[in-house]
Amino acid sequence: MSDKSHEDMMTPDGQVNPIDTDYQVGQDNVALKVGPFGFDIHNRVFMVSGLAIMAFVFVTLAFQDKMGPIFGDLRAWLTANLDWFFLSTGNVFVIACLVLIVSPLGKVRLGGTEAKPDFGYGGWFAMLFAAGMGIGLMFYGVSEPLTHFQTALDGTSTNANGVRTDWAPLGGAAGDTDAARRLGMSATIFHWGLHPWAIYAVLALGLALFAYNKGLPLTIRSVFYPLFGERVWGWTGHVIDVLAIVATLFGLATSLGIGASQASGGLHYLFDTPLGATTEVILVVLITAMAIFSVVAGVDKGVKRLSELNLILAFLLLLFVIAVGPTLAILTGFFGNLGAYLENLPALAMPFGRDDANFTQGWTSFYWAWWISWSPFVGMFIARVSRGRTVREFITCVLLIPSAASVLWMTSFGGTAIDQFVNEGYTAVVDAELSLTLFAMLEGLPLATITSFIGIILVIVFFVTSSDSGSLVLDTISAGGKMDVPVSQRVFWASFEGLVAVALILGGGLVALQAMAVSTGFPFAVVLLVATVSLFKGLASEPRAK
Repeated sequence: MSDKSHEDMMTPDGQVNPIDTDYQVGQDNVALKVGPFGFDIHNRVFMVSGLAIMAFVFVTLAFQDKMGPIFGDLRAWLTANLDWFFLSTGNVFVIACLVLIVSPLGKVRLGGTEAKPDFGYGGWFAMLFAAGMGIGLMFYGVSEPLTHFQTALDGTSTNANGVRTDWAPLGGAAGDTDAARRLGMSATIFHWGLHPWAIYAVLALGLALFAYNKGLPLTIRSVFYPLFGERVWGWTGHVIDVLAIVATLFGLATSLGIGASQASGGLHYLFDTPLGATTEVILVVLITAMAIFSVVAGVDKGVKRLSELNLILAFLLLLFVIAVGPTLAILTGFFGNLGAYLENLPALAMPFGRDDANFTQGWTSFYWAWWISWSPFVGMFIARVSRGRTVREFITCVLLIPSAASVLWMTSFGGTAIDQFVNEGYTAVVDAELSLTLFAMLEGLPLATITSFIGIILVIVFFVTSSDSGSLVLDTISAGGKMDVPVSQRVFWASFEGLVAVALILGGGLVALQAMAVSTGFPFAVVLLVATVSLFKGLASEPRAK
């Protein structure tokens, strides 16, 4: 983060068009101190979201056997009936970002017409890159390209009613290895490229604009002021912030659960520890305890250094795979896969008239809901490091830098796994469980034990820093945008992230995690669509940089 104080960041430089409101940050908060524990909370937002989440955890843990099938049915119903909605919503955000880049609104500068960026391009790009490199890329970097390649290569199949039963994207590429590779990588990049970053960019831009230019609290409700006026400080705003908290918490819990699954698989591969829910729960508990310790100790610099170490390790692992894997195929594949993605993008993004239901419902709908549920977390991070940028610069870089990083990562890890299978006849990577595909791919390369151990460290540290940073975002929203609040509140949210992850693992595993990401992503998708309209209204009233 910047060395500037919170007050300095919120003070505009140059011309802005601030919103005139009597609302003071924290005016509706309730401050309590019970022994060593202090709270400074927005009473209604904290109570409603906290009680709803506690009720969910209690029911899921009390009725574990019954909740698994319920989660499975919930996810199946939501994705089967709302896949068109999620795909359409993702397209809206991409189109909105493209409009902002080319329109005069792109000249608006975050923080005022004379504002200077808090970070140089190098540091800013590194932080955008770091925001895009998380547990998801570690978990899906090998498995997703390989899965889409295999299903595309197998082609299509139908049941007696003529309905497709395969999981191939679009029309598949039966028997054509090169076409299947291109289609598989296109489908993967589709899920990790422009669409997710457009989702993040829209909310991040709204948060930055209304905090730095309009003088409102750095919380989700502020983005809606142009549409709802002073009502954002009442129940209209309370509902928006509650939805943001619930969506963020379940989005984080999904990532933490997936991270625990992969760490468990890696430990089993290296040390033959048992697989299953028990090991995953123990990992969640231990790593949540590490996150809580970092919160209590106040080691923000330590967490920052840990994040930087993780970024270096991820970069070294990436360079290692490029160097000892099929180097030429990876380097040429980067541009080839990018071209294939752009070629297939219109068909992959089409919300209607699709017959590849398993792909759109089982993959794309889940991803879009997951990214939407993560948007308050990633959006607030991006907003806090992007003061001083013009809207055009902001949108262009937020879309392109992390997307390019994702393409390189997927091309390197997924492309290596596909090459191992096609050209070397290495089947272990194909036969491995989902959580073990990374380690199976690394096993086919030199120094497998060392690189697999680095992989486990990466997953665990991403886990800790996500929990710590996520609890800060949840804490800010539940405190009505107030920053200087007691540490015990962040402990509360960090504990809750772990509790929800444990409840979901015990109540249905990966299916339960995905079901809750989809079910919380749906209502928050509606919130984001309305926020997009409000963002354009807010930008239209701002003076533009020359």
